[in-house]
Amino acid sequence: MFGMGTQELFVILLIVIFIFGVNKIPQLGKGLGEGIKNFKSALKAGQEESTKSDADASGDAMRRGAFQASQEEAGKK
Repeated sequence: MFGMGTQELFVILLIVIFIFGVNKIPQLGKGLGEGIKNFKSALKAGQEESTKSDADASGDAMRRGAFQASQEEAGKK
C-alpha cells in the first residue's frame, strides 16, 4: 500500500494515537468520512449542473440558428 510496509503503518498509527488520543480517533474518522461524502456530492452536483448548462447552451444555439434561417428566408421574399 503506497510502498509502505507493516512497520511504517504501525508507527504512523502509534503517532496518531499519541497526538489525538484513543477517544478522538472515531470522531476524526467520522469527520473525514462526512467530508469525503460532501465533496463527492458537491462534485456530482457540479457535473450535473455543467451537463445541464451545456444542454441549455446547445438549445440556445439551435434556436438562434432557426431564427437566423427564418430571417434569411424573410429577406429573400
